[in-house]
Amino acid sequence: MKIYLATDHRGFELKEKIKGWLKERGYEYEDMGAFEFDKDDDYPDFISKAAEKVSQDPDNSRAIILGGSGQGEAMVANRYKGVRAAVYYGGSADWVVKTTREHNNSNVLSLGTSFLADDEAKKMIKLWLDTPFSGEERHKRRLSKF
Repeated sequence: MKIYLATDHRGFELKEKIKGWLKERGYEYEDMGAFEFDKDDDYPDFISKAAEKVSQDPDNSRAIILGGSGQGEAMVANRYKGVRAAVYYGGSADWVVKTTREHNNSNVLSLGTSFLADDEAKKMIKLWLDTPFSGEERHKRRLSKF
């Protein structure tokens, strides 16, 4: 599984930390930008690149995208065929992230960096990466209606 990372200036610092964290754990990833901090950049420029990559192989790739709230980023990502982006911006139970994988087979995790500490973000990424899709018939049926 390949993981694509993307953010604008709002998530740039955390994205750089996540890259090292993923590397330490042996994950293969590709950084789709931003490649430098620019307070005037626009998240769709980077998020669309990661979403396009996941769209090309939605069953074998994932993306972690970051922004201030994570909401706009997920909206961009979800415009791509086969992409199922879920938002997490903290404050809720672990089962929220887990359910996005088990029930919805999410392949993009959108993090709202304005509301997350680095450790919480990494904890949720680990949970999201480690949680498989349940494959239950009712969930497959629902996903087929997307």
